[in-house]
Amino acid sequence: MIRKYILLSFTLGTTLVFLIQLVKLQIFNPDYNDLSLNNAVEKRPIYPTRGLIYDRNGKLLVANQPVYDLMVIPENTSSFDTLELLSFLELSKEELKNRLIKARRFSTKKPSSIGRQISKEKQALFKEKIWKYAGFYFQKKTIRDYTLPIASNIFGYTSEINSFELKTKSDYDLGEMIGRQGIEKTYESKLKGKKGFEFFQKDRFNRIIGTFEEGAFDQNPEAPENLTLTIDAELQSYGTALMKNKRGGIVVLEPQSGEVLALVTAPSYDPNLMLGKSRTENFNTLVNDTLAKPLFDRGLQAEYAPGSPFKTLNALIALQENIITPTTLLSCNQGHYYARGAFMKCHCPTGTTNNLLRGIYNSCNSYFAKTYVKILENDESTAVSLDRWKTHLEKFGLGNYLGYDLPIGKRGFIPGSDYYDRWYQKGRWGPTTVISNAIGQGEILTTPIQMANFTAVIANRGYYIKPHFRKIKDKKIKDSLYPKNFTLIEARHFETVIEGMEEVVEKGTARIAKIPGIAVCGKTGTAENFIRLNGEKTQLTDHSIFVAFAPKEDPKIALAVFVENGYWGARWAAPIASLIIEKYLNGTVKRSWLEDRMINGSLMTEYMKPLSGMPFEINE
Repeated sequence: MIRKYILLSFTLGTTLVFLIQLVKLQIFNPDYNDLSLNNAVEKRPIYPTRGLIYDRNGKLLVANQPVYDLMVIPENTSSFDTLELLSFLELSKEELKNRLIKARRFSTKKPSSIGRQISKEKQALFKEKIWKYAGFYFQKKTIRDYTLPIASNIFGYTSEINSFELKTKSDYDLGEMIGRQGIEKTYESKLKGKKGFEFFQKDRFNRIIGTFEEGAFDQNPEAPENLTLTIDAELQSYGTALMKNKRGGIVVLEPQSGEVLALVTAPSYDPNLMLGKSRTENFNTLVNDTLAKPLFDRGLQAEYAPGSPFKTLNALIALQENIITPTTLLSCNQGHYYARGAFMKCHCPTGTTNNLLRGIYNSCNSYFAKTYVKILENDESTAVSLDRWKTHLEKFGLGNYLGYDLPIGKRGFIPGSDYYDRWYQKGRWGPTTVISNAIGQGEILTTPIQMANFTAVIANRGYYIKPHFRKIKDKKIKDSLYPKNFTLIEARHFETVIEGMEEVVEKGTARIAKIPGIAVCGKTGTAENFIRLNGEKTQLTDHSIFVAFAPKEDPKIALAVFVENGYWGARWAAPIASLIIEKYLNGTVKRSWLEDRMINGSLMTEYMKPLSGMPFEINE
């Protein structure tokens, strides 16, 4: 009797388990429902157009244009006019054959692309004939349309996602467009939108016979966000024109907001080269240009010795640490002997005595060399003083990434005691060993955006806001994302340095940068330029540098201009910077003689010179 009940219980229990499992599989588990739907329904994506990009004044910079992919479902194909299709796709017979084989290997039932980014005009001509090609259809997409041939280094570019990337980006389809570099990459999630879907009914031969449930399950794509940049398109274009036939970078900031008004790298390229079927060929041409390096953003990635503009920072540190006062007098005799047999040249006449103001506008190497030695002798050891000096500089945004919203850049370099301990051994170096740091040479490296940023710090009398490229209108959001970053320098110390920078333009090394009616504060620089050639340190033509802000009171613009192999600061960088300031503040440029000289001037013969040593003397 007990056996009977045990057997009955086992039978009922087993039956109940099977029933529960069947209910779960057929009613509650969507996988099998999706699988059955896939046999009868085809799901096709609807790609949204990418978000538009505008400049700060509402000018459209990046739009979209429609293109089409020719898709094929191998199982549904029948005989077709091969020659006509070959002509349309501009393929050889072998190429078409290989693409069809690849599509079949991927799936006989799912669509594959055999022709990508077909223009709207070309697709329209063939659309009338598509009925003759069973199993083929057009999939609409969009690619970018750059309205101006500028700012490729800011925009970045888009290209099709590859199979490797799909392993970590499941919300994309093979061949879907994704942002590469620049704004396109940083703000990909905002610019891409969300794709929709449409569903088609298939018959038992896997052929499309119409929409599924009259489109009841179709999903419209979600529109992306449009972006407004901080860039002034007119200023960006103007800076690009000024840097024609030159190499270098221009970074222009609005000092009180940290907004980037222009970021010019030269040489650059037309962003439309990164579109269409020729994109890969064009990209390879650009990346293989190892001399001009058009893909290298010199404003963000190039690390240079800052030269004489760095003297303004050493002045501020010396004032804050009570090393000097504005009235401190130091002598110069065409230079300074800082060690036995070691002489740093300067262009000040023999017998010159400078205070801080004159030291800045005369760009006196002796003044700042002596001041720097005093900075490093201010503590119990040179190492402690150097690290204090480094901490000050880091507060100006040097030696690290500024955190701007583009995905590339370099840190620059500010040496500390640990660096020199490794290089010279601990205790075997002193102030005169590293004296080149006094004039922005030595081991110091900065990027042009860092130079523009520390110029903005001076303009703001002690703080900066992280440079950024996206315009944010909501003040609360903007203040939370971009707070003020303060230096360790008291605001009162900036006034003497600013006076000196104004005198640089009024009667110093940058008189070429004077603009009638605008008080410009600037600092020229000439940076030594060395390379390693055949194992030896070889000196080439110096770089031309200028940093500036204007107007002196309530500054609206701060910038750094760096021209490679430009000889000295006042030759190229200073006039270019002054033209940009005039253009931005006045809207027009009246000094047409200077504008013509800069736009039509070329340094290409300089770049074509053989690599050889050249004589050198610091001019400023």
